[in-house]
Amino acid sequence: MSKRYDDNRNHQKAETVDFNANGFNIENLFSSENNGKKGNGFFSKLIKKDIKNIIYSFILYFFQHLPVWAIPLSTASIIDLITVRPDGYITQIIIHAIFVIVLIILNLPFTCWRGRYTNKILRVTTAQVKSTLVRKLQRLSITFHKEIEEGKIQSKFLRDMENVETYYRMFLNSLVPTFISAAISIIIAFIKNPIVILFFVLVIPLNVIVCTSLRKKLRFENTAFRKENENLSAKITTSIQMMQLTKSHGLTEEETMSVNQKIEATANAGLKLDKTNMFFGALLWVVGQLGSISCLLFCVFLAYKNVISVGDIVLFQSLFNQINNNVQNITMMLPNLLSGAESVRSLSEIMCADELERDDGVMPVPAINGDFEFRNVSYNYPHVTKKTITDFNLTVKAGEKIAFVGPSGSGKTTVINLIIGLLSPSSGEIYVDGVPLKDMPMQDYRKFISVVPQNSILFPGTIRENITYGLSHITKSQLDKAVEDSAISEFLLSFPDGLETFVGEHGDKLSGGQKQRISIARALIRNPRILILDEATSALDNVSEYHIQKAIENVTENRTTFIVAHRLSTIRNADKIVVLENGKIVEVGSYDELVKKNGKFTELERLSHIHSVETESM
Repeated sequence: MSKRYDDNRNHQKAETVDFNANGFNIENLFSSENNGKKGNGFFSKLIKKDIKNIIYSFILYFFQHLPVWAIPLSTASIIDLITVRPDGYITQIIIHAIFVIVLIILNLPFTCWRGRYTNKILRVTTAQVKSTLVRKLQRLSITFHKEIEEGKIQSKFLRDMENVETYYRMFLNSLVPTFISAAISIIIAFIKNPIVILFFVLVIPLNVIVCTSLRKKLRFENTAFRKENENLSAKITTSIQMMQLTKSHGLTEEETMSVNQKIEATANAGLKLDKTNMFFGALLWVVGQLGSISCLLFCVFLAYKNVISVGDIVLFQSLFNQINNNVQNITMMLPNLLSGAESVRSLSEIMCADELERDDGVMPVPAINGDFEFRNVSYNYPHVTKKTITDFNLTVKAGEKIAFVGPSGSGKTTVINLIIGLLSPSSGEIYVDGVPLKDMPMQDYRKFISVVPQNSILFPGTIRENITYGLSHITKSQLDKAVEDSAISEFLLSFPDGLETFVGEHGDKLSGGQKQRISIARALIRNPRILILDEATSALDNVSEYHIQKAIENVTENRTTFIVAHRLSTIRNADKIVVLENGKIVEVGSYDELVKKNGKFTELERLSHIHSVETESM
């Protein structure tokens, strides 16, 4: 039993492929080097990447399909032998039969051999493209992800990736092999009788004419169908995310109608494409059958004139049908090839996007102390002329607690994103421990940061998995401390499974306060040097907020902490409060210092107090 298990493991290991091993940059497949069209030249670059493997695959295809070409030749010879009956014709018939039988039997190992080899090429390349697409999505800036809908990305990754895989599979398994088969059939026909080839040359181009006449229409309808699919996917994703809001406002019928409009538009686009594909296929069949009948009559005429033998009628009819079927197969692939090409262009929208998050820092980050300095930092989002942050100057010492306050749209979130490195200053510089932030590799730098966002982000899994997300070695004492400091223990006892409780999709089985405390625990367990709290207590009631505030006071000691808060009472103990308005710093100071100034902060504090009183009275 043990030996069999080990052998099976060794076999599986031998079949495993490292799809990053060859070091080829898959993004280059989608680049537009010549005429600027995204996805242009995809196949030529793909073939160049796999050329050796492709040639080997086609050699195997030749031996695999020998029976297809040999059977008509042997059949024609056998018919002629039976008709003429020369000396030793029985022996010759037997030799032909044995020859064909051997080739047919050999087809099995060559088919398996080629199939295994070709599938390896397909799987590896598809895995490489998928992996590269995921890496590219991770590298793209936060502004890119804000501009493209989540549902459209899902459609590109699922539907378009499947089409690209079909595209390449069809190329390897059908398109080129069909060309090879047609070429060999033409060569055989030419050797037997060049006159028949003239007939082939006159009849076969009809398929090409049919194909060319419908190509533009097929491409246009494939593009329209793909875009409608993306719109539908985006709408369904949004509809699911807004389900609670839709039900709460009694808008289920309106939302259903809105989704149905997208479904109807997609169905109509699909029907148009199906209608064209159906007409395309039927027309090709009619042209092919007329050609086959014409070939038969032409060969009968040649046999009547003693130009060819009776057996050659069968040979040329078989060869013509093979060639005609090959040409029809090529033209019938056109809809799928155009769909695949459209999917390549769709994926190119991501693969060729240049809105990358800057991460070209080369200076190692072995440790972070937590000193920050902002020197004349300004930022404006792409395609927006107005600056979100203007001439931002601030010095922060390690271990200080800095709070950002201001009305909505004042630039608080932008400053936080600049600190995390999700955004890069349009001008000015941010220094961390005296080193320009742009010189630090972001992934190394962010290992010293923990963020508690305003909207808690939980994934389907247990409470434990959400707290320890991305961490492989966490001790029980570390987990217990994070649970205690974030006040999770208060509600954990009400769950029979404790930390192993499943939180549901987006944590929907938990209350807003419970989700936010899990987010806080996730941040605390990392023991960060820099802690960012983006309205971390916004979803908590007064009692929970009190406990969280006490925990935050403890865990922020000796850590540089940045706090965004609407409840100004939660930042009384901040070392500095930065008041922002229209992207500019209007006041800086401690809580008491700003209250004494009786300026913008005092106005915000008064409004915050009024809001708190109104909330408590409701």
